[in-house]
Amino acid sequence: MIIRAASLEDLPNISQLHAESWQENYQDALSSEYLANQVFVERAALWQGRLNSPLANQLVLVAEIEGTFCGFICVFGAHHDNYGTLIDNLHVKSAAKGQGIGSKLLAAAFNWALQHYPQHKIYLEVLACNPKAIAFYQFKGGQNIASGYWHTPCGNQVKEYVYSWPAKSIIS
Repeated sequence: MIIRAASLEDLPNISQLHAESWQENYQDALSSEYLANQVFVERAALWQGRLNSPLANQLVLVAEIEGTFCGFICVFGAHHDNYGTLIDNLHVKSAAKGQGIGSKLLAAAFNWALQHYPQHKIYLEVLACNPKAIAFYQFKGGQNIASGYWHTPCGNQVKEYVYSWPAKSIIS
């Protein structure tokens, strides 16, 4: 497995996987109309902006196995005054799950955060309707420190949790 920095050439794979992941995991959170007709265009526009004009505190990594794209992670260093560095996206292709890809991407993001933002905790937001992701983050030592609501692109309001790791955490 290779973990590398994303490039603009990865745009189709990243936006496609992001949209497919939302279709697979967020059927209870997002409207069927949005998932069928808007998610691919909206995710492509998001990633076009992120990859064309990355923020100074942004990291996007791609995982490949034998040259085949299988997942990605996006991180924003020192994103929040209280919570710290944000893991904004972590997605692995369904067919590639269970091979340690999510763990390797998470470890690479934590190493980057430790190098560039060592004084900041690391956090992410996960939807309550995504129990597999919650179980994964708990297994990796994440602590549920807050809850709130995500106002979705289709106008829904969905329960979410904030999971956090202390500054200088190392994940394997």
